[in-house]
Amino acid sequence: MAMAATSRDADVFDEAVRGTCDDASLCKRYAVSIGYWKDPYIEYFVRQPKERKAPEISRGYYARVQGVSQLLTAFLKKTECNCQIINLGAGLDTLFWKLKDENLLPKKYFEVDFPSIATRKIHHIKSKPPLSKPIMESHSGESLLIDAHSLDSSRYAIISADLRELSKLEESLKKCNMDPQLPTLLVAECVLIYMTAEHSSALLRWATSTFPTAMFINYEQVNMADRFGQIMIENLQSRQCNLVGVEVCSSLESQRARFLASGWQTARSVDMMDVYSRLPPADVKRIEALEFLDEKELLEQLMHHYCLCWATKDTCGLGLADIGL
Repeated sequence: MAMAATSRDADVFDEAVRGTCDDASLCKRYAVSIGYWKDPYIEYFVRQPKERKAPEISRGYYARVQGVSQLLTAFLKKTECNCQIINLGAGLDTLFWKLKDENLLPKKYFEVDFPSIATRKIHHIKSKPPLSKPIMESHSGESLLIDAHSLDSSRYAIISADLRELSKLEESLKKCNMDPQLPTLLVAECVLIYMTAEHSSALLRWATSTFPTAMFINYEQVNMADRFGQIMIENLQSRQCNLVGVEVCSSLESQRARFLASGWQTARSVDMMDVYSRLPPADVKRIEALEFLDEKELLEQLMHHYCLCWATKDTCGLGLADIGL
């Protein structure tokens, strides 16, 4: 892997990246338990954390979940669910079950992650009926395929893959009946920054060359060149977790530019403080009453260092470029 001095260094780095899945899952589980948003499925993947999380963290995750959900729902409505979703680095995400409950399932929902994470997720699904039953209910046709590292039903698939190995990724997706001609939504949350700029650009180019009609939602760090960003980088480095793709995260403009340079027709980006300010006032009032926040300055600093960027390519003329927050 580029940037790694030895294969052992690469293994340590990849293990640290896998650890971020647990961090995010615990933060979401805590925020759900406090009442920021409803997710009846996360408890089957993640135990309740023993310690409290800072209110800034929970509010940040609330904005993230709401922002991604708004963009994703708009895509599903534009395509009338005649589409597919590929969740890259999906971790223990529960979006498939949420979409099924809301009657918004696409034709097929794919999740991709490292084999160790995919294996854990499949184990939870196999052993817990509230997770497995909705998959069976949405399944039709031939028998459902499931082994330690992969799951494939007619509407939902979990794929073990390394996003830096694009030919293997594509082969695995096609085995699970990915249809390149379907409008395709790709989602990546805090994923690209752990890949070198070369690897992430290759992934974005692969997406535009594979899918004639597509949208990409990317959530990750931004404005990382200032002192606050430097402290974030150092904190992760202390856990052997290097942000090898951080050079692309210097500004909202650099985030947009990477998509346009990779063949996407449109690209827009906003920092999470902007997303937070656009949320319905009644929702914001409700969540701000859940926990006391003594000083808003840290929340604002955090929110200014994360962003949502979304890009479209629309050969079918579905109006994907009109999607916004």
